[in-house]
Amino acid sequence: MTFRGDAQFDTTRVRRGGGGARGGAIAIGGGGLITVLLFVVSSFLGIDLTGLGSAIQQGPSQGSSEGTEVVGCSGEDANDPAIYDCRMEGGADSLSAYWSSVFAQNSLEYRDPTVLLFTSQVSTGCGAATSAVGPFYCPPDEQIYLDTTFFDLMRERFGASGGSLAQLYVLGHEWGHHVQQLTGDLQRVNPEDTGPSGSAVRSELQADCYAGAWLAAASQTPDQDGGDPVLLQPTQAELDDALDAAAAIGDDTIQSSSGGGVNPETWTHGSSQQRQTWFSNGYQQGVSACAQVWQVPTP
Repeated sequence: MTFRGDAQFDTTRVRRGGGGARGGAIAIGGGGLITVLLFVVSSFLGIDLTGLGSAIQQGPSQGSSEGTEVVGCSGEDANDPAIYDCRMEGGADSLSAYWSSVFAQNSLEYRDPTVLLFTSQVSTGCGAATSAVGPFYCPPDEQIYLDTTFFDLMRERFGASGGSLAQLYVLGHEWGHHVQQLTGDLQRVNPEDTGPSGSAVRSELQADCYAGAWLAAASQTPDQDGGDPVLLQPTQAELDDALDAAAAIGDDTIQSSSGGGVNPETWTHGSSQQRQTWFSNGYQQGVSACAQVWQVPTP
Protein backbone atom coordinates (compact mmCIF):
# COMPACT_ATOMS: atom_id res chain seq x y z
CA MET A 1 0.00 0.00 0.00
CA THR A 2 1.42 3.41 -0.93
CA PHE A 3 0.80 6.51 1.13
CA ARG A 4 0.29 9.85 -0.57
CA GLY A 5 3.77 11.32 -0.44
CA ASP A 6 2.72 14.77 0.77
CA ALA A 7 0.32 13.43 3.42
CA GLN A 8 0.93 14.75 6.93
CA PHE A 9 -0.29 12.61 9.81
CA ASP A 10 -1.81 14.39 12.75
CA THR A 11 -2.55 11.65 15.25
CA THR A 12 -2.19 10.98 18.96
CA ARG A 13 -3.15 7.35 18.52
CA VAL A 14 0.33 5.86 18.07
CA ARG A 15 2.90 5.81 20.84
CA ARG A 16 6.32 4.28 21.29
CA GLY A 17 7.78 3.05 24.55
CA GLY A 18 6.26 2.02 27.88
CA GLY A 19 3.07 0.00 28.15
CA GLY A 20 -0.37 0.55 29.55
CA ALA A 21 -2.18 -0.39 32.72
CA ARG A 22 -1.38 -3.80 34.12
CA GLY A 23 -4.11 -6.25 34.91
CA GLY A 24 -5.31 -9.80 34.71
CA ALA A 25 -7.81 -9.65 31.86
CA ILE A 26 -7.86 -11.47 28.54
CA ALA A 27 -5.79 -10.26 25.59
CA ILE A 28 -7.11 -10.66 22.06
CA GLY A 29 -4.38 -11.66 19.66
CA GLY A 30 -2.05 -13.90 21.64
CA GLY A 31 -1.42 -17.56 20.92
CA GLY A 32 -1.12 -20.53 23.19
CA LEU A 33 1.14 -23.18 21.65
CA ILE A 34 4.00 -24.66 23.64
CA THR A 35 7.17 -23.66 21.80
CA VAL A 36 8.05 -20.00 21.40
CA LEU A 37 8.26 -20.32 17.62
CA LEU A 38 4.81 -21.86 17.24
CA PHE A 39 3.50 -19.54 19.92
CA VAL A 40 4.48 -16.49 17.89
CA VAL A 41 3.06 -17.93 14.67
CA SER A 42 -0.25 -18.78 16.28
CA SER A 43 -0.49 -15.40 17.95
CA PHE A 44 -0.22 -13.46 14.68
CA LEU A 45 -3.71 -12.06 14.13
CA GLY A 46 -4.93 -14.71 16.56
CA ILE A 47 -7.04 -14.99 19.65
CA ASP A 48 -6.47 -16.89 22.87
CA LEU A 49 -9.30 -16.59 25.35
CA THR A 50 -7.76 -19.13 27.70
CA GLY A 51 -4.85 -16.90 28.68
CA LEU A 52 -1.38 -16.27 27.30
CA GLY A 53 0.75 -18.42 29.57
CA SER A 54 4.27 -17.17 30.28
CA ALA A 55 4.07 -14.55 27.56
CA ILE A 56 1.49 -12.52 29.53
CA GLN A 57 1.97 -12.37 33.29
CA GLN A 58 -1.03 -11.54 35.43
CA GLY A 59 -0.86 -8.51 37.67
CA PRO A 60 -2.99 -5.93 39.46
CA SER A 61 -4.58 -3.04 37.58
CA GLN A 62 -2.57 0.15 37.97
CA GLY A 63 -3.04 3.31 36.03
CA SER A 64 -3.47 4.36 32.42
CA SER A 65 -1.40 4.07 29.24
CA GLU A 66 2.04 5.58 28.88
CA GLY A 67 4.44 6.15 26.02
CA THR A 68 5.94 8.82 23.78
CA GLU A 69 3.76 9.97 20.93
CA VAL A 70 5.04 9.21 17.43
CA VAL A 71 4.97 12.56 15.60
CA GLY A 72 6.31 14.33 12.54
CA CYS A 73 5.63 11.62 9.97
CA SER A 74 4.72 12.22 6.34
CA GLY A 75 3.46 9.90 3.64
CA GLU A 76 6.97 9.81 2.23
CA ASP A 77 8.28 8.61 5.61
CA ALA A 78 5.57 5.95 5.79
CA ASN A 79 6.57 4.64 2.37
CA ASP A 80 10.13 4.02 3.58
CA PRO A 81 10.36 0.24 4.28
CA ALA A 82 12.58 0.91 7.30
CA ILE A 83 10.27 3.35 9.10
CA TYR A 84 7.66 1.10 10.69
CA ASP A 85 6.53 3.71 13.23
CA CYS A 86 5.43 6.14 10.54
CA ARG A 87 3.67 3.40 8.59
CA MET A 88 1.68 2.48 11.67
CA GLU A 89 0.90 6.15 12.33
CA GLY A 90 -0.34 6.61 8.77
CA GLY A 91 -2.39 3.44 9.01
CA ALA A 92 -3.93 4.59 12.30
CA ASP A 93 -4.80 7.93 10.73
CA SER A 94 -6.64 6.20 7.91
CA LEU A 95 -8.31 3.62 10.16
CA SER A 96 -9.60 6.34 12.47
CA ALA A 97 -11.10 8.28 9.58
CA TYR A 98 -12.70 5.15 8.11
CA TRP A 99 -14.26 3.75 11.27
CA SER A 100 -15.40 7.19 12.46
CA SER A 101 -17.29 7.51 9.19
CA VAL A 102 -18.77 3.99 9.34
CA PHE A 103 -20.02 4.43 12.90
CA ALA A 104 -21.43 7.91 12.16
CA GLN A 105 -23.33 6.57 9.14
CA ASN A 106 -24.95 4.03 11.43
CA SER A 107 -25.65 6.55 14.23
CA LEU A 108 -23.25 4.74 16.57
CA GLU A 109 -20.76 6.22 19.02
CA TYR A 110 -17.13 5.62 18.11
CA ARG A 111 -13.82 6.05 19.91
CA ASP A 112 -10.32 5.17 18.71
CA PRO A 113 -7.99 2.63 20.29
CA THR A 114 -4.40 3.59 21.03
CA VAL A 115 -1.54 1.81 19.26
CA LEU A 116 1.52 1.14 21.40
CA LEU A 117 4.73 0.12 19.64
CA PHE A 118 7.19 -1.65 21.93
CA THR A 119 10.34 -3.73 21.96
CA SER A 120 10.92 -6.90 23.98
CA GLN A 121 8.30 -6.43 26.71
CA VAL A 122 5.48 -4.16 27.78
CA SER A 123 2.97 -3.68 30.62
CA THR A 124 -0.67 -3.73 29.55
CA GLY A 125 -4.18 -3.80 30.93
CA CYS A 126 -4.06 -7.55 30.31
CA GLY A 127 -0.75 -8.11 32.10
CA ALA A 128 2.96 -7.85 31.30
CA ALA A 129 3.59 -9.15 27.77
CA THR A 130 6.70 -10.06 25.80
CA SER A 131 7.41 -9.93 22.08
CA ALA A 132 6.53 -13.64 21.90
CA VAL A 133 2.85 -12.73 22.05
CA GLY A 134 2.93 -11.01 18.67
CA PRO A 135 0.45 -8.22 17.86
CA PHE A 136 -2.60 -8.23 20.14
CA TYR A 137 -5.51 -6.13 21.34
CA CYS A 138 -6.26 -5.67 25.04
CA PRO A 139 -9.94 -4.84 25.73
CA PRO A 140 -9.59 -3.31 29.26
CA ASP A 141 -7.27 -0.51 28.13
CA GLU A 142 -8.48 -0.52 24.49
CA GLN A 143 -4.94 -0.60 23.16
CA ILE A 144 -3.26 -2.42 20.30
CA TYR A 145 0.22 -3.66 21.22
CA LEU A 146 2.70 -4.29 18.44
CA ASP A 147 6.41 -5.07 18.42
CA THR A 148 7.44 -3.93 14.93
CA THR A 149 10.27 -6.49 14.79
CA PHE A 150 7.46 -8.97 14.20
CA PHE A 151 7.29 -7.78 10.60
CA ASP A 152 10.89 -8.92 10.13
CA LEU A 153 9.94 -12.24 11.70
CA MET A 154 7.10 -12.63 9.19
CA ARG A 155 9.60 -12.55 6.35
CA GLU A 156 12.54 -14.33 7.88
CA ARG A 157 10.87 -17.20 9.70
CA PHE A 158 7.29 -17.63 8.59
CA GLY A 159 7.65 -17.36 4.83
CA ALA A 160 5.33 -14.38 4.34
CA SER A 161 6.61 -11.59 2.12
CA GLY A 162 5.65 -9.06 4.78
CA GLY A 163 5.34 -5.99 2.56
CA SER A 164 3.59 -2.74 3.39
CA LEU A 165 0.05 -3.96 2.82
CA ALA A 166 0.67 -7.09 4.88
CA GLN A 167 1.83 -4.86 7.72
CA LEU A 168 -1.24 -2.66 7.46
CA TYR A 169 -3.37 -5.81 7.37
CA VAL A 170 -1.95 -6.70 10.80
CA LEU A 171 -2.88 -3.27 12.16
CA GLY A 172 -6.29 -3.33 10.50
CA HIS A 173 -7.05 -6.76 11.96
CA GLU A 174 -6.22 -5.72 15.51
CA TRP A 175 -8.23 -2.53 15.02
CA GLY A 176 -11.06 -4.83 13.97
CA HIS A 177 -10.97 -6.43 17.43
CA HIS A 178 -11.47 -2.94 18.87
CA VAL A 179 -14.51 -2.51 16.64
CA GLN A 180 -15.81 -5.81 18.03
CA GLN A 181 -15.24 -4.42 21.52
CA LEU A 182 -17.39 -1.39 20.70
CA THR A 183 -20.16 -3.39 19.04
CA GLY A 184 -20.27 -6.15 21.67
CA ASP A 185 -19.19 -8.92 19.31
CA LEU A 186 -16.26 -9.89 21.54
CA GLN A 187 -18.81 -10.99 24.13
CA ARG A 188 -20.09 -13.59 21.66
CA VAL A 189 -16.87 -15.62 21.94
CA ASN A 190 -16.86 -18.77 24.06
CA PRO A 191 -13.23 -19.74 24.86
CA GLU A 192 -14.16 -23.42 24.69
CA ASP A 193 -15.92 -23.09 21.34
CA THR A 194 -13.06 -24.11 19.03
CA GLY A 195 -13.03 -25.63 15.56
CA PRO A 196 -13.57 -24.20 12.05
CA SER A 197 -17.08 -22.94 12.87
CA GLY A 198 -16.46 -22.04 16.52
CA SER A 199 -17.01 -18.57 17.91
CA ALA A 200 -13.27 -18.02 18.47
CA VAL A 201 -12.53 -18.62 14.78
CA ARG A 202 -15.51 -16.53 13.70
CA SER A 203 -14.22 -13.61 15.75
CA GLU A 204 -10.87 -13.80 13.98
CA LEU A 205 -12.47 -14.07 10.56
CA GLN A 206 -14.62 -11.02 11.24
CA ALA A 207 -11.50 -9.04 12.17
CA ASP A 208 -9.91 -10.18 8.89
CA CYS A 209 -13.06 -9.05 7.07
CA TYR A 210 -12.91 -5.65 8.78
CA ALA A 211 -9.30 -5.24 7.68
CA GLY A 212 -10.27 -6.00 4.08
CA ALA A 213 -13.21 -3.57 4.16
CA TRP A 214 -10.97 -0.76 5.43
CA LEU A 215 -8.21 -1.38 2.87
CA ALA A 216 -10.73 -1.36 0.03
CA ALA A 217 -12.22 1.96 1.16
CA ALA A 218 -9.00 3.64 2.33
CA SER A 219 -8.20 5.26 -1.00
CA GLN A 220 -11.63 6.97 -0.98
CA THR A 221 -11.67 7.92 2.72
CA PRO A 222 -10.82 11.61 3.33
CA ASP A 223 -8.23 12.33 5.97
CA GLN A 224 -9.13 13.68 9.42
CA ASP A 225 -9.37 17.24 8.06
CA GLY A 226 -11.61 16.28 5.16
CA GLY A 227 -8.75 16.40 2.67
CA ASP A 228 -7.41 13.82 0.26
CA PRO A 229 -7.08 10.20 1.44
CA VAL A 230 -3.69 9.34 2.92
CA LEU A 231 -3.58 5.96 1.15
CA LEU A 232 -3.58 5.24 -2.57
CA GLN A 233 -5.41 2.39 -4.30
CA PRO A 234 -3.52 -0.88 -3.67
CA THR A 235 -2.02 -2.77 -6.56
CA GLN A 236 -2.81 -6.43 -7.20
CA ALA A 237 0.72 -7.30 -6.05
CA GLU A 238 0.06 -5.55 -2.73
CA LEU A 239 -3.24 -7.38 -2.29
CA ASP A 240 -1.47 -10.66 -3.01
CA ASP A 241 1.01 -9.71 -0.29
CA ALA A 242 -1.79 -9.33 2.27
CA LEU A 243 -3.37 -12.62 1.19
CA ASP A 244 0.03 -14.27 1.50
CA ALA A 245 0.23 -13.10 5.11
CA ALA A 246 -3.26 -14.47 5.80
CA ALA A 247 -2.30 -17.86 4.39
CA ALA A 248 0.95 -18.03 6.36
CA ILE A 249 -0.84 -17.95 9.72
CA GLY A 250 -3.80 -20.27 9.13
CA ASP A 251 -4.24 -22.91 11.82
CA ASP A 252 -3.89 -25.71 9.27
CA THR A 253 -0.64 -24.27 7.94
CA ILE A 254 0.76 -23.85 11.44
CA GLN A 255 -0.21 -27.36 12.51
CA SER A 256 1.11 -28.89 9.32
CA SER A 257 4.48 -27.17 9.71
CA SER A 258 4.73 -28.40 13.31
CA GLY A 259 4.76 -32.02 12.12
CA GLY A 260 1.98 -33.04 14.48
CA GLY A 261 -0.79 -33.34 11.93
CA VAL A 262 -3.81 -31.12 11.30
CA ASN A 263 -6.66 -31.23 13.84
CA PRO A 264 -9.47 -28.83 12.84
CA GLU A 265 -11.32 -29.32 16.14
CA THR A 266 -8.56 -27.45 17.97
CA TRP A 267 -8.54 -24.42 15.70
CA THR A 268 -8.99 -21.00 17.30
CA HIS A 269 -7.67 -18.81 14.47
CA GLY A 270 -9.07 -20.22 11.22
CA SER A 271 -7.53 -22.02 8.28
CA SER A 272 -5.50 -20.29 5.59
CA GLN A 273 -8.47 -20.51 3.24
CA GLN A 274 -10.87 -19.08 5.82
CA ARG A 275 -8.61 -16.11 6.52
CA GLN A 276 -8.09 -15.35 2.84
CA THR A 277 -11.81 -15.78 2.08
CA TRP A 278 -13.02 -13.38 4.77
CA PHE A 279 -10.36 -10.77 4.05
CA SER A 280 -11.51 -10.93 0.41
CA ASN A 281 -15.18 -10.76 1.46
CA GLY A 282 -14.52 -7.51 3.27
CA TYR A 283 -12.42 -6.11 0.45
CA GLN A 284 -14.92 -6.96 -2.28
CA GLN A 285 -18.24 -6.47 -0.48
CA GLY A 286 -17.53 -3.89 2.21
CA VAL A 287 -18.08 -3.81 5.96
CA SER A 288 -21.69 -5.01 5.75
CA ALA A 289 -20.43 -8.45 4.69
CA CYS A 290 -18.54 -8.90 7.95
CA ALA A 291 -21.66 -9.46 10.06
CA GLN A 292 -22.35 -12.59 8.02
CA VAL A 293 -19.46 -14.43 9.64
CA TRP A 294 -21.72 -15.08 12.65
CA GLN A 295 -24.60 -16.31 10.49
CA VAL A 296 -23.26 -18.59 7.77
CA PRO A 297 -21.13 -21.75 7.73
CA THR A 298 -17.47 -20.84 7.38
CA PRO A 299 -15.58 -22.48 4.49
